[in-house]
Amino acid sequence: MAERAAYIYEAVRTPFGRFGGALSGVRPDDLAAHSLRALLGRVGELAPEAIDDVILGNANGAGEENRDVARMAVLLAGLPTSVPGVTVNRLCGSSLEATIQAARAIECGDASIVVAGGVESMTRAPWVLLKPAKGFPAGPETLHSTTLGWRMVNPEMPDQWTISLGASAEKLAGMYDISREAQDEFALRSHTLAARAYEQGAMGEVIPIPGVELDRDEGIRAETSLEKLAKLKPAFVAGGTVTAGNSSPLNDGAAMVLIGAEDAAAQIGKQPLARIVSRGVHGVDPDVFGIAPVEAANQALRRAGIGWGEIDAVELNEAFASQSLACLAGWPELDPKKVNVRGGAIAIGHPLGASGARIVGRLAHELRAGGGRYGLAALCIGVGQGLAVVLEAC
Repeated sequence: MAERAAYIYEAVRTPFGRFGGALSGVRPDDLAAHSLRALLGRVGELAPEAIDDVILGNANGAGEENRDVARMAVLLAGLPTSVPGVTVNRLCGSSLEATIQAARAIECGDASIVVAGGVESMTRAPWVLLKPAKGFPAGPETLHSTTLGWRMVNPEMPDQWTISLGASAEKLAGMYDISREAQDEFALRSHTLAARAYEQGAMGEVIPIPGVELDRDEGIRAETSLEKLAKLKPAFVAGGTVTAGNSSPLNDGAAMVLIGAEDAAAQIGKQPLARIVSRGVHGVDPDVFGIAPVEAANQALRRAGIGWGEIDAVELNEAFASQSLACLAGWPELDPKKVNVRGGAIAIGHPLGASGARIVGRLAHELRAGGGRYGLAALCIGVGQGLAVVLEAC
């Protein structure tokens, strides 16, 4: 354990909007700024100038994020200009990476209070154009979407590694013998539990967006069923099993986490929710990216000195049902009933840069509400990485 521990004091997020949906008119820097203001609104005693840094994750950066969306959020939120901001990119794991970097800064004494989080507007992700070799090219030029996946691929990259995320999910379904029925059942569970969480008032971290009529995640389908999911056609590979219904959608949203040292409680004005115990990161071949959380989580547990039997709650980002089920197959000691008890990304959504902060914030709140001691947050990352963090409830 680090000599100086880092704690999660508060966590908030926006509702996640669907691609082209309710949040499509909101710039990503505005989403981040509003979420930052909402986070600080929950710790009203904290003087904004006491924040040592703001670290945000973002997977794009090519558009309205203006490259360093963390600094933009600080300025747009009205914080003192003395508060710095840095943006990090580990694709789908960006805001969990931000959380990890914030914790390390606190543990080593470089900071006492840090805001970590992330934002993504997949709707507003721009199209990009390579600079032409000549000032006035004679032939046509190609625009590339920055919403998701590979673009402008280096020709030295092996073709096997550059398959689409959906094709990779199909590959895992075949490798682990995961049926279409199992994937649809997993997806239905996600929607059912997410809808129930809102009905029960269990999503207290979700904050409204001014001027937007959206009080819950736009992708939740409480009315779906196995019969409806079974009617959907394969989305990525002809004759395959991965569909839009058992995959996470494209989304817009932001999430923020307030992290501080133990002695920062007086400045913050509240007691912490959870201690950040350990973390793990692991890489695999890009074409099987979805199983990378398996070893990342195992690393985090070993560093925490605990086993799966001591874990009370797990937040596993559901990029695809097949990918999530492949991870669960790699953790035979984990009771699947402990995973995503308030639903997961298939229902809630997966705005890339915000998802890591969503799951670690949700985990901290869930441990407090459910009375558990240890929890684990983990997600897969495109191009073959996995990230995991262990929390201990306070």
